[in-house]
Amino acid sequence: MQSYYFFTIDENRVQTFRTQLLQLVPFITTTTQATDDQAKIAAAKKTAAEGNVAPPLLKISGVNIAFTQKGLVQLEINNEKIGDTAFENGMLASAATLGDPGSTSASGPDWIPAFKQHIHGVILVSGESHKTVNEKLAMVKHIFDAGCHDASIHEVHHIGGNVRPGKEKGHEHFGFLDGISQPAIQGFDTNPNPGQETVPPGTILLGREGDTVTRPSWAMDGSFISFRYLFQLVPEFNEFLKANAISGLPVEQGSELLGARLVGRWKSGAPIDLTPEKDDPALGVDPLRNNNFSYNILNDQTTQDRCPFAAHVRKTNPRGDLEDPHLPASPAISTTINRIIRRGVQFGPEVTADEAASGKTKNGRGLLFAAYQSNIGNGFEFLQQSWANNSAFPPFKAPVTPGWDPIIGQIGPEKGVSVEPTVRVMSGTNPSSQATNLNLSAQWVVPKGGEYFFSPSISALKNTFALAQG
Repeated sequence: MQSYYFFTIDENRVQTFRTQLLQLVPFITTTTQATDDQAKIAAAKKTAAEGNVAPPLLKISGVNIAFTQKGLVQLEINNEKIGDTAFENGMLASAATLGDPGSTSASGPDWIPAFKQHIHGVILVSGESHKTVNEKLAMVKHIFDAGCHDASIHEVHHIGGNVRPGKEKGHEHFGFLDGISQPAIQGFDTNPNPGQETVPPGTILLGREGDTVTRPSWAMDGSFISFRYLFQLVPEFNEFLKANAISGLPVEQGSELLGARLVGRWKSGAPIDLTPEKDDPALGVDPLRNNNFSYNILNDQTTQDRCPFAAHVRKTNPRGDLEDPHLPASPAISTTINRIIRRGVQFGPEVTADEAASGKTKNGRGLLFAAYQSNIGNGFEFLQQSWANNSAFPPFKAPVTPGWDPIIGQIGPEKGVSVEPTVRVMSGTNPSSQATNLNLSAQWVVPKGGEYFFSPSISALKNTFALAQG
């Protein structure tokens, strides 16, 4: 479970907030603590598997705090620029280039009002249950007297995330296993899985090897968070799959195959590049195999027999499409600086019988998406604008135009395009008719807000952001 508590800092109690912040620091989750918690969970799962019983629910929680550019200004920690234009301008300023619906209107993007207001920071709390999360958040709010007349912070918005029930645990609301492909961090992840790319620490952490921007000393070992409040139209997505099921198969199988080709993985997590015709659940959950591919099997670079060029996981991590040494752009194009660490949790209820029958969403549900990186322009914004929203990406596929990322791709400004299209399309969805474009008649992932945050290191929180009581 996870909770995002967005807040502003009272302009008359800034010094009070910074003094209180020192009380929060001991509760911030350290890398060591997170690693130990993961080890405890893994050990509990192993013991349970050996005894053929369900693993116990360990009481584990985590706390973090991060600030927007406006928050840094409010705290008067902005004498030295942090060196990231996207962060300094805020996500609202990037909404149009991200392609968010409504961005070109006078009222701005179709976001909920909270994300069009000033936000100074966010408190993130995670735990194994709602009870643990609520208790920990209450403790944090008490530190800052939130809700009292002399509060140093004021709530802007509060969103709670849930792990989906039963066999859907770990799967996002469309039903696909999530969070499989993450980069390993050099010096931190000492035993990466096959196919897992290792990147310099400066790809994620400011001021470390691989981060080429000059940063203020207090930014060392911090990271930028790109937060997105994403709603998913699940009944509509499922109806689209049925209506456009790949021919030659029963509708259920044809729609399942279409979904897998839109995403690039089966719902189990198995990559279609390794198993293009049918799901392989054992492969999907095997970390030694489910990420070990590079779009270099047979004619992967020239045909969409196995995986469409615009499939979601191929768009957002193109692997051999850019890194194959035999490409026309030789030498290969490294994507190291574009990698992000993704953290996401689902929100909202399961699809009801009424919604499934009508094919219409009546209850809000989706993903609380967070991407960590040292450079937003190279990370999240690049992936969204230059890859997901770029119908000509991946390159070197002429005469085929790959199309948009069918899951997160949005119609927005495209390089070399003078007239914006009105409908997204994608090629290669039907392996037997790869030249046929499929009209993606709806946007099934709808952004309703977001912001850029800076998550400081614990030493920076203690020595720069917080003030000793004097």
